[in-house]
Amino acid sequence: MIANRATANPSTVLGRQLGDELRRLRERAGLTTVQAADALDCTKGKISRIENGRVAVRLPDLMAMLQSYKVSDTELRERLTGLARKANRRRRQGWWNQYSSVLADTYRDYIALETMADSVRTFQAQLVPGLLQTPEYIRAVTVASRQWETGDEIERFVQVRLARQQRLTGEASLNLWAVLSEAVLLQQVGGPQVMAAQLQHLLDMSEQPNVTIQVLPFSRGAHASMFGPYVVLGFPEEGALDVVLADNPTGSTWLEREAEVAPYRALFDAARTSALSPVESRILIHRTAKEHGS
Repeated sequence: MIANRATANPSTVLGRQLGDELRRLRERAGLTTVQAADALDCTKGKISRIENGRVAVRLPDLMAMLQSYKVSDTELRERLTGLARKANRRRRQGWWNQYSSVLADTYRDYIALETMADSVRTFQAQLVPGLLQTPEYIRAVTVASRQWETGDEIERFVQVRLARQQRLTGEASLNLWAVLSEAVLLQQVGGPQVMAAQLQHLLDMSEQPNVTIQVLPFSRGAHASMFGPYVVLGFPEEGALDVVLADNPTGSTWLEREAEVAPYRALFDAARTSALSPVESRILIHRTAKEHGS
């Protein structure tokens, strides 16, 4: 079993230390995050994530930042460069990297961010969220995706998803709020028995204080979220920006600009408002589980 990673790991601590220093240097230079982003030809969100220690700082980016902030002190530049190297080396030791053979880069980036997040808000149109899937359900989804060919690859991916779920328990547990289309309950992933067990697992998880599950029934008609699933990650640092991972026909897209993230927060608020209450959702999930099991 992979150990719970709810507490800060060394890479996160070092990353925050580096980020704090870079924020101080930017402010001393009198630059806003927008101006710093222009200097690096990146987004304001990336600067925020660097300063909050949520992403690795590539050395070319670090050099560009120090130049923009007019940092000429050789000793300081060398110390920050060493800190960045050390943080990045520790970051590469994250537990998910041992599964690099079965994980796409986007998924590894997502896991790294999820380990630092304190909240996840997600809408799912077809599948149970990965954080709430049973092993049998994970296995059925993985086989159906046809992305992995061998039984060993499939089992390694199942282990990854189960390891992620440890964020829902223990100290500093992740707050999860999931809105599911009714289609999620009806889709026969793995067959009736697998679905019955999966829906019972949703009921069990919904009893945890940090997990909220709502169902958006077909009877609500058309709604803005029906065009695809998305996840909004929130972080504990004061002033930290949310990050969105949205699925689309050509793959997954990271969104970090406030102008891009804000519409997804509004989408989620509309979805949870239109959905059944958590109590009503439990009744529907229970009834559908019985239908699968009959």
